[in-house]
Amino acid sequence: QVQLVESGGGLVQAGGSLRLSCATSGSIFSASTMGWYRQAPGKQRELVAGIARGGSTNYADSVKGRSTISRDNAKNTVYLQMNSLKPEDTGVYYCNARGVGAPWYDYWGQGTQVTVSS
Repeated sequence: QVQLVESGGGLVQAGGSLRLSCATSGSIFSASTMGWYRQAPGKQRELVAGIARGGSTNYADSVKGRSTISRDNAKNTVYLQMNSLKPEDTGVYYCNARGVGAPWYDYWGQGTQVTVSS
């Protein structure tokens, strides 16, 4: 059974930094596209950053230049380094593992809360 476990969230002042981690159990990690999503109160879940199997990355415009997604296939872990945090970065951050091609799969972690105070 695949499990994604996020950690690293918390309360931080505006301008601060956080590093989120997502540890993945099972054997799917190296074959997966990994992503970080966030859901702010009253808003839909949105993609923050993604990283493909080969390491190519993409970012939401709102975090571009302030955040870095990376993956360690040996540790089955994906990271999101967030700098210069803003109050609008507040939300629950979810880790996602998605299959490429067949078999397709889509797994989510339970989420970690990030709160940025002004």
